Amino acid sequence: MTGGSGALGGHVARWVAGEGAGRVVLVSRGGSVAPELVGELEGLGAEVVVAACDVSDRDALAGLVEEVEAAGSPVRAVFHAAGVGQMTGLVGMTADEFAGVLRAKVTGADNLDAVFGDRPLDAFVLFSSISAVWGSGGQAAYAAANAHLDALAERRRARGLTATSISWGPWAEGGMAEGTTEDLHRHGLVALAPARAVAELRQALAEDETTLTVADVDWERFAPAFTTRRPSPLLGELVDARAALTQVQAAADVGPDDAAIRLRERLSSATEPEQHRIVLELVRGEAARVLGHESSDAVKPRRGFVELGFDSLMAVEVRNRLSSRTGLRLPTTLLFDFTSSAALTEHLCSELAQDMSAAAPVASAITELERMLSGLPDTGVDREDITERLQGLLATWGGPQARVTWSDTPTPTTVEVDPALDAATSDEIFDLIQREFGKS
Repeated sequence: MTGGSGALGGHVARWVAGEGAGRVVLVSRGGSVAPELVGELEGLGAEVVVAACDVSDRDALAGLVEEVEAAGSPVRAVFHAAGVGQMTGLVGMTADEFAGVLRAKVTGADNLDAVFGDRPLDAFVLFSSISAVWGSGGQAAYAAANAHLDALAERRRARGLTATSISWGPWAEGGMAEGTTEDLHRHGLVALAPARAVAELRQALAEDETTLTVADVDWERFAPAFTTRRPSPLLGELVDARAALTQVQAAADVGPDDAAIRLRERLSSATEPEQHRIVLELVRGEAARVLGHESSDAVKPRRGFVELGFDSLMAVEVRNRLSSRTGLRLPTTLLFDFTSSAALTEHLCSELAQDMSAAAPVASAITELERMLSGLPDTGVDREDITERLQGLLATWGGPQARVTWSDTPTPTTVEVDPALDAATSDEIFDLIQREFGKS
């Protein structure tokens, strides 16, 4: 077990000892393992060997394997969990830092493959990462290293050898994600309980898997945040992820609610500078709420959203809030397309002006139609024909699901009616509708 002094190595060592492994060799660069772990493994009946070895040194690794096997039975299973974490952007990385991340994962795995050659093993398990599957911010070298492990597993299988590479999500109770699990959870990645992770490992080996991904994902949080800057064909193939993205889009397609209507009423009676101020206050206020500030003063109009501390998940949340408050259909990339409150305000003002301008004549025509229909007499008018044609108009506009039923007994209303309306035929009424709406 490489990475034997780490939390993941310890969990797996307990499992294999519990399964009856006669000897467990825990390998780490420093060669130090917690005495409590050694005691646990010995209590489970296993002989424990703690070895100091840099697995990126092939000669040292070959010497260790030879020494271990000379003292007992041959090695039957290899678990490679050694690795160096990384949280540095690619642009800021040095070549030495990049090489250091690859050395423990890639060189160590290649050396294990070479030292054990084509000899039959019960298991050859590589601990990969979800960063190799869909990427992870600040982990370019780590993602590349783990992708190499997945490829190595495939290459071993092609040679007729056993190999299983598991791209793990974060583990709880230790591991490289320690200290970041709360933030990961907020983004939709739930830390795996070690017992559950080990059970998944057991199943993967029982089913002789080559490569697979094991992660506990809250797709309603993860999928929208992950696709804020670009779509993901990979996630688009997953049923739960696709459902989450569809739900987000459906929410964006909902028309103006009461809050949006009130905003538009304020804007319609305001001057252009006042409109700009109202929308800017809205943008800064929603941004401040998502950031956890009590006041919008912390959100300076021309300061970039990324500079203010926004991540993908926060960007989606602000976009959702602004969609609801404005009634506009806004893209999930909104805060990355318009990178400051000032820039976003200019965009929203323009979109609102167009939306309100386009809707005004239609709203006026609907009001006139309501007035006309409420004044129709109970007799002398073909109400059934009018009803069918109104339903057809609504279905044309909103689809078949928009059909409604028309009550034959409308609520009595006292309305001043144009005298010419009493004598109008159904065709004449619908000529008016056609002129106002441009639909038939």
